[in-house]
Amino acid sequence: MGKRQTGKFERVPNDLYRTWDERAVRPLLAQLEPGTRFVEPCAGHGDLIDQLVRAGHHCLAAYDIAPMRYDIRRGDATRIVWPQPGRAIWITNPPWTRDILHKIIKRLSSQAPLWALFDADWFYTDQSSAFLHLLHRIVAVGRVRWIPESDMDGFDNAAWYLFDGTRPRLGEIEAIGRAY
Repeated sequence: MGKRQTGKFERVPNDLYRTWDERAVRPLLAQLEPGTRFVEPCAGHGDLIDQLVRAGHHCLAAYDIAPMRYDIRRGDATRIVWPQPGRAIWITNPPWTRDILHKIIKRLSSQAPLWALFDADWFYTDQSSAFLHLLHRIVAVGRVRWIPESDMDGFDNAAWYLFDGTRPRLGEIEAIGRAY
């Protein structure tokens, strides 16, 4: 899962890279209000949900195109509509495949604030310019381990991005560096 490793490793189908490594979630926890209510639209195995719930947050619903456990409903994050805006935010590790990622950002951030975990380099590419009006904050994560059985971290740095099309951004995009 990295631009420098193209062809060296087979991609996981549907970009189902698990968010089990605590280093991926720890930087986000400092950004959330206590008891945050959230919806996970790309839930996969539910690893991100489990970490957030252990930290005291509340998952109101979880979806995935191919749910991996009983409490995750079938749903496509590029088409999903949360019926109760203002009641929760979106938090997810979406597929990093650009056409899917960009559809998810546009769709979900128009309904509620969206915290999305993906590669930090995205911000520095031309393709990000179409989404900068929605971007409020970037929180650096660094490299994390995506595959539980592996002894190797990913090859790319990750970051949490806060997109919110429900309210205008006042001022500059806030960038928060690694705190650990």
